[in-house]
Amino acid sequence: MNKTFKIYAVIFIVVMVILALLEVNKKETTDWRKNFDVNEKTPFGLFVFNNEAKNLFKNNLKKIEQTPYDYYSQHPKKPHNILVIESDIDEESWRKILDEVSKGSDAMLVVNDIPREISDSIGYYDSDISFQEENVLKLTDKEYQNDFIKLDKFPSGRGFTFIKPNVEVLGKTVEKDNGDQANFIKVKFGKGNIYVHSEPLFLTNYYLLKPGNIKYTQDVFSYLQDKETLWFVESNTKTSRFFMRFILSNPALKYAWWLFLGGLVLFIFFNAKRKQRIVPIIEPLKNTSVDFVKSIGNLYLQEGDFHDMMAKKAQYFLHKIRLDLLIDTQNLDEDFVKKLQLKTGKPIEMIHEAVRLIKKAQDPYSHVMKEDLAALNTILDEIIK
Repeated sequence: MNKTFKIYAVIFIVVMVILALLEVNKKETTDWRKNFDVNEKTPFGLFVFNNEAKNLFKNNLKKIEQTPYDYYSQHPKKPHNILVIESDIDEESWRKILDEVSKGSDAMLVVNDIPREISDSIGYYDSDISFQEENVLKLTDKEYQNDFIKLDKFPSGRGFTFIKPNVEVLGKTVEKDNGDQANFIKVKFGKGNIYVHSEPLFLTNYYLLKPGNIKYTQDVFSYLQDKETLWFVESNTKTSRFFMRFILSNPALKYAWWLFLGGLVLFIFFNAKRKQRIVPIIEPLKNTSVDFVKSIGNLYLQEGDFHDMMAKKAQYFLHKIRLDLLIDTQNLDEDFVKKLQLKTGKPIEMIHEAVRLIKKAQDPYSHVMKEDLAALNTILDEIIK
């Protein structure tokens, strides 16, 4: 183990110890966000209501994770109950719900706000009616006068600022310094009824777990008839099927998991670094053929042996003629000239000149000048080009 690795290991251990101490001393905070999620155990989740809902509706409750528009388009239903609790529902789905109510179904809408066009067609306008930190929800029915719920944590203060004459008020928000404001109404709509409650907080974990509050919830849902109830929940409230769900949902296991992954990454990094070797640079082999030819050519030029160079050029040319054009080069006569002219397509004068220069190169007693070598080289290259 080298010195660098030891230093990194010590730093890693110190950082992990500091993180562990911070985690031990960290105070657990409460999430007060209003999520209305059926799987959340936070104060304003619906975990408790979700578990108790089957008993509340006498095992005649069915959760639907499709939009009302999609569900009713695929599943025509007889008159039934419809339950919506603070869900993000599109306008077409709201109209589908109203259509089902007009056919004889009853709808319980426990929502802070819905599109103005829909609320107007039902018969009310909603808005903020209270800005107090505490208020009380009570029912108007004398039978339920003793059943109420006190909202002491972040009430929404929503209610109905206008309701049409045919709308029945079933519940109100009661405050010390303000008059009572309607928050729970019943509207006759076609063959069915619509119940709208503007404060869904009474269904959350925080309030349902307080002694006595469950009675208010039972009273609210007692207005629905004893028949099948469809509860439309958002599709993102499905229980996660991710295989790490249990580990990531437990804080201690989650931190242990991340610590394991961090240690694994560091191990791979340092182990790979320790085993890395320098790759030597291998120069590619150089092509020295051109340099060799240049050297030979310069040597001939320096020696001034133009006759020998001219003979070798002629010999190379005749060899190529035999090999590529299949012409006999033993006799450089008129028959050779005609065959070469036909196969190369060059002018007959050029062929005659080439033959003259080749014969001169082959004659050991001929006097060859530098100009003869240049002329031969040019004309032969032109013929075999």
